[in-house]
Amino acid sequence: MSLQGKISSVALTDTGKIRDHNEDMICAEGDIGLFVLADGMGGYNAGEVASGIAVKTITNLVRDAIGREDLTAPDAATGLSRPSIILRDAIHRANKIIYHTSKTQPQCEGMGTTVVACIFFDNKISMAHVGDSRLYRLRDNRFEQMTLDHSLLQELVDRGFYSQEEAQRATNKNYVTRALGVEQNVEVEINEQPVHKSDYYVLCSDGLSDMIEDEDIHLTISTFSANLDTVAKQLIKQSNDNGGRDNISVIMTHIVEPFPARRRIFDKILGWFG
Repeated sequence: MSLQGKISSVALTDTGKIRDHNEDMICAEGDIGLFVLADGMGGYNAGEVASGIAVKTITNLVRDAIGREDLTAPDAATGLSRPSIILRDAIHRANKIIYHTSKTQPQCEGMGTTVVACIFFDNKISMAHVGDSRLYRLRDNRFEQMTLDHSLLQELVDRGFYSQEEAQRATNKNYVTRALGVEQNVEVEINEQPVHKSDYYVLCSDGLSDMIEDEDIHLTISTFSANLDTVAKQLIKQSNDNGGRDNISVIMTHIVEPFPARRRIFDKILGWFG
């Protein structure tokens, strides 16, 4: 089912003020409701190899699966939706490819990448992430982070050493505890939520979230909400104005209309007698 006209989106990436090349990779496949962002790291130019493998692998596998599978039936073993399972499995596959490449190609030794991705389907969002790239939601003027960073700093917050407010001002933000390509297997965090008309969703690398506080991201979206492209450009500009210490990537999505899945006639008939 095409989501054209149901979800508007824009995806932008910028090298920033300090780095000499961009190791972030982004992909917006709005017609199938898939959005992927990866922040690579490790080795000269190898970070962009890792993020490139992640985004290409996830995008190709998800697009292929969406084209041939019935997405309306939940997974019996986990209770997760098929889009969530597809997204999780694609990220696992990307991890294995990155890990193998880092072990067999000397110039790629030690590379890895964070990833945050989502699929919109049947008035829901399936979110998956590894590392500290984030997904935010703005709903009814409430702005909240929907992913929890896999980072040393977040672990310290969880243990009570920092408050969330103190963590935003901390300097040791970039020690991730989970990334693609570091181990043969990786734990992918999955979250599913219902989607409401007029929701905004923001995927970003830490080059944005480290440079701009959450309330300023919220204010920027609220101020320029009529034009997603302007919102994304303003967020990147603010990140650079605040130092631009890392590559900056942002994907903005806005739910324009509901997008319920079309049920097969057999399922509809069963529903009448349920």
